[in-house]
Amino acid sequence: MKLTSYSTLPEGYSEIYSLDLKRDKKLSLFINIFALIIAFVMAVPTHFYIPIWSIFSMDEGIGMYILRFAVLMASSILYIILHEAVHGIAMKMCGTKKISYGFTGLYAFAGSKDYYDKRSYIFIALAPVVVWGVVVGIINLFVPYEWFWIVYWIQISNISGAAGDMYVTYKFFRMPKNILITDYGLGMKVYSTNQIKE
Repeated sequence: MKLTSYSTLPEGYSEIYSLDLKRDKKLSLFINIFALIIAFVMAVPTHFYIPIWSIFSMDEGIGMYILRFAVLMASSILYIILHEAVHGIAMKMCGTKKISYGFTGLYAFAGSKDYYDKRSYIFIALAPVVVWGVVVGIINLFVPYEWFWIVYWIQISNISGAAGDMYVTYKFFRMPKNILITDYGLGMKVYSTNQIKE
């Protein structure tokens, strides 16, 4: 699969769509509700397989109980960093040289000023959920019973946290093949040689 980015917008392209999660409160709310629905769908059926209260088990003593919660907090923070790092690595694989990272308090992001074709941008958008979905899924198969929900929480965060990435992937699939996307972190602009608004 050829991955492509451009440092400048090619001639003949004009903006057909823009998205800004900081300004578009309705879209931001929709994506957050979508994320909560994903988390609910993942958590509830699994609870009947391994009860969520197993996380509170003190069979191994209070020291292990505290350790599990410390690991949960630390791994949750580490996951956010690693998620954005994979976005950045995917951008690098497309040829991007300069990537910016940030955190607004609600969203963490990786962005750049480059322009990506549809296939490359979708690769960038979905890379973290696929990579960490596989890695965390494998870890979940081998952890002890009391640790299952610690790891599975990261998986829930991985899938539900990709709600925005899933939304833009769906949106861009419906747009012309020749679109170019620039993603500056909390928003993006889409360009095409087609003049019809999407």
